[in-house]
Parts: sequence; structure tokens; C-alpha cells
Amino acid sequence: MKHYRSLLFMPGNNPGMLASAGALGADAAIFDLEDAVARTEKDAARILVRNALTELRPEGIGVVVRINALDTPFWQDDIAEVVKGGPDFILQPKCTSPEDARTLIAAIEEREREYGAGRKPIRLLTLLETAAGIENAFAIASAHPKLAGMQLGAEDLTLELGAKRTPGGEEILYARTRLIMACKAAGVKSLDTPYPYVTDLEGLEKDAAFSAQLGFDGKTVISPQHVAAVNRAFTPPEEQLRWARRVMAVARKAEEEGKGAVSLDGMMIDLPIIKRAQLILSRAGEAPVSFTEDTAHA
Repeated sequence: MKHYRSLLFMPGNNPGMLASAGALGADAAIFDLEDAVARTEKDAARILVRNALTELRPEGIGVVVRINALDTPFWQDDIAEVVKGGPDFILQPKCTSPEDARTLIAAIEEREREYGAGRKPIRLLTLLETAAGIENAFAIASAHPKLAGMQLGAEDLTLELGAKRTPGGEEILYARTRLIMACKAAGVKSLDTPYPYVTDLEGLEKDAAFSAQLGFDGKTVISPQHVAAVNRAFTPPEEQLRWARRVMAVARKAEEEGKGAVSLDGMMIDLPIIKRAQLILSRAGEAPVSFTEDTAHA
């Protein structure tokens, strides 16, 4: 899965927002058929999103569609229309078990076969927003090769827990770290929950910085006002980029010269350091220099 710093939710029944998705600065847009759409508007939103995917598809960003949950009467109709449009990802809300993920993937694949070969396969993102989902995080993350990542949903989770949602987010720290650990272990992307206080831009800055520090790969947002701050939080500063470029240059030179030991500014450059440099460069959209694991240690 490509590195997405910011993923912006937008209502699936708002044609103006769907049409402007590519101009709002987010790395990906999430066309929402679930919480943002009233029950009476589900059918119309479904068609609108399908048309947005086929006729107004934004260029240069990822496109995700959040469908309705498996325990609703809407999700199968969502799949029937959405797969026609071919989003990059489908986001599954309220995923509580690996069986939930596999059920949805099977439904997606059935529709892909029905609509013909030659289409880019759609991958799955799961939204963990229940206690059961958090406790089953690793099982879900490793449920199927088509599962590309997981997102935390703090609003429904804290409601179920009976916890108060706060700007500091202390009440979701366990869920955040549990989801990150599961994603890293399974090799999929981890996406943080949106910051719910739309006008609190100072709080957003702190929350996004903390999210990146914890190890999340990106963060979902519910307002275009939040996109720039989240992008900044998940973009390595220039000082880190310069260091990472120097590390990779030293590693490449050592590999070319067949050296078994390298150092930079007196610091041993071993495999974990090289991988950290690669991660920094990839998050900035730079292709890291290749290296072998035999590049040795000072």
C-alpha cells in the first residue's frame, strides 16, 4: 500500500465535495456511504459515489470507499455499485473478526469476477471501532493477503467502553498501540483515528504529532482544515531527510566497495539504521537506495 499521510472523509451524498476531492490536499479521499449518509439517502449516495468513481475520479490521490457494516441491510448493494467504479480500497466499518474481513473480501472478489478481468484488484482496509475488533487486531490484520491496512475508530469505541473522548486521547492510548503493534506484526499499514474537534487546530497539531511519534503510517481526517497539519506531522523534516540521504549514500558506497563495516560521523551504520533511513525517505516520497543485508557493521 502506498504511503498515505492524510485520508479525508467526505459524505457520499455531497456531489460538490466528491467533485473537489483532488483539490483539498489530502493524499487519499474516503467517499463515505456509512455514518455521513442518512438511511433514506443510502441508495442515492451509492449511485453518486459510483458515478464519482467512474466520471469524476480524482487524479493523483488514493480513492477509498467506506461502505456500510456487515450487520446492516446495505453493504451488499454498496459492494455491487462500488466495485463497478473500481476504487483503490474499500473501507470496512466495525470489523470485529478475521471472518468479517474474509467475508467482505469474498464478496468483493465475486463482483470483480462478474464485472470482468483486467481490472485493478480492490484491496481492503478495516476499521476497528469495537472492543472485540481491538482485541482481535492481529488476527484481523493477518486475515487475508488483500487486506492492506487497518484504521482506528475512536468515537464508536469510546462509546462502547463508556469512556469520555478527550483532546489528549489518553482513553484511546491502549487501542492505538494495540492496533499499531498488530499492523507492524502483520506487515500492513496503520491509520489513526480522526481528531474530532474541528476548530481546535492547536490540539490537532499535538494529536497528529503524537500519532506520528507512536508509529502510525497515516491519519484520517474529517475536515479539509485538518489536512495540512496532518501532512506536516507525517512528513519528515528536512534535517531527518538530509541524515537519511547521507546514511543511504554511505551504505551504497560500502556495498559497491565490498566493505564489511561502515560508519557515519562516528556512528555505526548497521541494518536497523539503514532501514530507519529507508523509512524516512519513503515517507517523504523518495525512493531509498537499495542495499543488501550483508552491508556490515562498524
